[in-house]
Amino acid sequence: MIFTEGFRDIGLAKKLLEQIRRTTKHAVRIMEVCGGHTMAIRKSGIQTLLPGEIELLSGPGCPVCVTDQRFIDLAVAYACLPETILLTYGDLIRVPGSAGSLDEAKASGADVRIIQSTFQALEIAKDNPGRNIIFAGIGFETTIPGTAVAVLEARKADIRNFFIISAHKTMPEAMGALIEEGIPIDGYIGPGHVSTIAGSRIFNPLADTYRIPIVISGFEPVDLLQSIWMLIKMLEEKRYGVEIQYSRLVSREGNLKARQMVDEVFEPCTQYWRGIGPIPGSGLRLRKEFSDFDAEKHIPVEVKSGPEPKACICGLILKGLKKPTDCPLFKRKCTPTYPVGACMVSSEGACSAYYHYNS
Repeated sequence: MIFTEGFRDIGLAKKLLEQIRRTTKHAVRIMEVCGGHTMAIRKSGIQTLLPGEIELLSGPGCPVCVTDQRFIDLAVAYACLPETILLTYGDLIRVPGSAGSLDEAKASGADVRIIQSTFQALEIAKDNPGRNIIFAGIGFETTIPGTAVAVLEARKADIRNFFIISAHKTMPEAMGALIEEGIPIDGYIGPGHVSTIAGSRIFNPLADTYRIPIVISGFEPVDLLQSIWMLIKMLEEKRYGVEIQYSRLVSREGNLKARQMVDEVFEPCTQYWRGIGPIPGSGLRLRKEFSDFDAEKHIPVEVKSGPEPKACICGLILKGLKKPTDCPLFKRKCTPTYPVGACMVSSEGACSAYYHYNS
C-alpha cells in the first residue's frame, strides 16, 4: 500500500465533508498561508465540495510570490556585476523586476545559476575562488536553516568569496499584519512545512492576540478536509488557539537543531512583502558576527526600482482581497509561459494554481 493512499481515501473524504456540512452554521472565511496548500486545494477540487458558507482565501504563503520587486532588482544588479555568480532557487529566476528578470539577465550574459541546496553554493564558491558567489536567500522558516548552515560551513571552511542577500521571511508576522489591516479572516489553515521546522508554538502569540483559530495542516485531501472541519468546530464553539492536524510530522517545538542554527546566524529585521509592504520583525538579516557574508555590506551596487506591472493585482491576491480570476490579465496577457506577475510565475502561486486547476 502506498503511504499516501489513506490520505486520499474517497470514503474518508465523504465522511469529513458530511461532518463539515453538519457543523457549519455560519458564513466563514478561512485563509491558507502555504503555497503547497493552495495548489493542493485547487488540484483536488476541495473548494467545489464545501458548503457555500465556507470561503477559502489564498494568502501570502508562496515565498517566490511575496518576494518584493526591489529584492528582484537587487539580485539582477548583483548578477550583472563582473566576476560574479548569482545563485538562486528555481522559480525566482523568472520573477519580473523593474528592468527584467534574472532569467533575462542570464540570457544577456550574466552568470545566473539555479541550485537545489546551499551546499551546491559552497562547492561553486570553492571551485571559483576568483569570483564572488552571491546566494539570493528567499523563503520562510522551511528554507532559512539551509542558508544558516551554509554560512556556518563557509566560516568553518574559511570560504571568503561566498555572500548572501536575504529576503528570508517569517510567517506569523504577515498573518498578523493582514488582520491588523482589517482583512476579514475567521481562521487560518497553518503551514505544514514551516511548522515542521519552527513548531506550532510560533503561532500561539498570534492566536492569543487576535483570538483566532489556527490548524496546522498536511497536504493531502483528507488532511485539508480534516483541518477545515477542525477550524469550523473551533469557530462554532467560539474557541481559539493552535491545533495540529499534521501530527505525523509537526510538533509543538519543531526541529530544535534547525532553530538553534537560525538563531545563531540571523536576527529579526523589517522585511518588505509584495502587496503588503514593510512588516517589522518579519524578516531575517545576518547578525553582526556574520557580516563578512553580507553582500550588501561588502559589494556596493546601484539599484533602481520602478513601479509594479500595470493591471497586475498579485498584491491584492496575496492579501486575500481578490482572486486570480478577478485580474484582467489572467489567462490573457498573463500565463505560466509569459507571466506578468509573481503569482503566476511560481508553481505554488495562486494564479498558477487557478490557471491549471480552475473550477
